[in-house]
Amino acid sequence: MTGSSNLVNLNAFRKLHSAPSKSETMTGARTGRAPLVMRKFETLHQRSDGEIRQTDHIGPAIPAFEAAFSAFAHGSIVTTTRGPVAVEDLEPGMKLITREHGAQPVQWIGAMRLVPEAAARSAHDIRMTRIMADSFGFTRPERDLMVGPGARILKKTRSHGDADTLVPVRNLSDGVNVSDITPQRPVMVRHIALRKHSTILINGLEMESFHPGTGFERNMGQNMLSLFLSLFAHINQPEDFGEMTYRRLPLVSPEGLEVA
Repeated sequence: MTGSSNLVNLNAFRKLHSAPSKSETMTGARTGRAPLVMRKFETLHQRSDGEIRQTDHIGPAIPAFEAAFSAFAHGSIVTTTRGPVAVEDLEPGMKLITREHGAQPVQWIGAMRLVPEAAARSAHDIRMTRIMADSFGFTRPERDLMVGPGARILKKTRSHGDADTLVPVRNLSDGVNVSDITPQRPVMVRHIALRKHSTILINGLEMESFHPGTGFERNMGQNMLSLFLSLFAHINQPEDFGEMTYRRLPLVSPEGLEVA
């Protein structure tokens, strides 16, 4: 890989951080506005020449941005055409097994840390959700699974006529098999975007690949939209995310706002 001030090597991307980042800072204190936490987002993508690049970004720690990075915890096992691979070892170009579209290449991987100290200063939602092994049937999941606030699972829902629907995992919390947990230390979480919106197998469960939602751009001003799109090297305009495969229930932010 070539280097620059905002490009680091692949090993650095995979490293699980254990301390708060200096990039997670507060703004707005001198303007009288409510402070806005800024955080570092890390992205991994493959260039047209096959080179894999990791890029660091600074952006607002708001639900629309964080939902793109906060699905799968370190150690989650992803089913690929090569066999099971830990999420932190995935690379763009690897092909994942999907229910809907066969083998799909990874286009983009995003990572961020859920930091308890930042949550104490803002409206962050840093809760993780733990799913115990066999909670939804034999080997579903195959082993305990920890996911972040941006994770959705494919389930049949009565509200949608028993149709397959992507449901936020935390909606299923019962305090027994599925439980919300507040981490005491920073936790690295990741999300994965494919060529087509799909469900991928994470510890044997059908989980959603990243998609910002149909019409997401209507909820952003032009500057914020440009900043958001800059996080995705393979995307030039909102339509490039493609169509959504399933209906889904919204994520709900700490402020009570619905996130696509």
